Amino acid sequence: MPHFILHHSANLNELHVGRCLTAVNAALAASGHFEEIDIKSRAFQAEQFLVGVEARGRAFVAGTLSVLTGRSDDTRREMGAIALKALVSAIAPTSELHIQVSVEVVEIQRETYAKAVIAG
Repeated sequence: MPHFILHHSANLNELHVGRCLTAVNAALAASGHFEEIDIKSRAFQAEQFLVGVEARGRAFVAGTLSVLTGRSDDTRREMGAIALKALVSAIAPTSELHIQVSVEVVEIQRETYAKAVIAG
């Protein structure tokens, strides 16, 4: 825990997904809220998407940070801000696209979450 899932529009040709994930993982590790080894991230590209009603010139990068229950609203807000700042820092602006970047923090119920570690 946590899990960071990144979705982005397919028209972001210059998006370096690895750089985005690395920046978010590093920022979350530095926050002191998580053990570095427990941070898992992945990304998915949306081939079919629409931002508003315009077909061109718009893009999005949307992150979902899933954390176990038990943290205050302020702490979750802080985690979201940390992830958003890291994500924005890893995205190069372009004059061709209006890019909306967001992070949502969601809670995973501790009572129903299961995890196993298989170490080599």
